Amino acid sequence: MGKLTFVLGGARSGKSNYAEKLALEFDSPRIYLATALPSDKMMEYRIKRHQKQRLDQFQTIERYNNFNQLQCNPNFIKANVILIDCLTLLVTNQMMDYHLDWNTINPERVNDIEKNIRESILNLLDIIKEKEIIIVSNEVGLGIVPSNMFANYFRDILGRINQLVASKADNVIFMIAGIPNYIKGDKK
Repeated sequence: MGKLTFVLGGARSGKSNYAEKLALEFDSPRIYLATALPSDKMMEYRIKRHQKQRLDQFQTIERYNNFNQLQCNPNFIKANVILIDCLTLLVTNQMMDYHLDWNTINPERVNDIEKNIRESILNLLDIIKEKEIIIVSNEVGLGIVPSNMFANYFRDILGRINQLVASKADNVIFMIAGIPNYIKGDKK
């Protein structure tokens, strides 16, 4: 059974770069499970920059849902390490799939959505449990309370999903200004 390393921090804290360095410590093949969707020009630019940075050291699979399909992917099957970048966008995209008016949604419906996202994450972790796993996510609980309901629900859901992943992780690393701070597990 592989180990789970969870790398989280704020925006531009060096999470992805550090996670990629960790993944490169393992033998190939390596999978980069990319969860971003090119929703605007800035996101397109960021995706291209990440792709260029990875070069050929990773095989990329783009997926933020329907994780059972990974089990049919020959590259996934052969992989030694899975880098998921990032949980933040995975949760965002799953929430957006509901196409709801988040300003008027019933809080019970939000609970159901969070439960579905949680089950999706647990399913993913079960599918990849035999491999070395590195998951990147944003820490969203250190800022101000968002002014719109989608952002507010997102912050709450991702915060609880981060807690779930951290509870299952062997190592949790909090990135601050490019410096890794091990808050759970052994420093390599």
